[in-house]
Amino acid sequence: MSRRFRPNRAGINSLMRTPETGAEVRRIAERIAESAGSTGGDFRTDSALGPRRWRAAVIGNYEKQNDAEGTRRALLRGLDGAD
Repeated sequence: MSRRFRPNRAGINSLMRTPETGAEVRRIAERIAESAGSTGGDFRTDSALGPRRWRAAVIGNYEKQNDAEGTRRALLRGLDGAD
């Protein structure tokens, strides 16, 4: 008789919200930023607890502008992979 695997979603969701998981997510993002920065460029990380889980992003190598809106546009172009 084969049994179907059923993940414990409540357990997984609670794990994804622990401070330890958040610290690990941040640590991994920082390692990625450090590795990317070793080839040159300016990289930084951003992390936050969302409605369901921790998230982190590595942001960098986008052309900074003279104002916040221009920098935001340049950052979004970089995130989209556009030039």
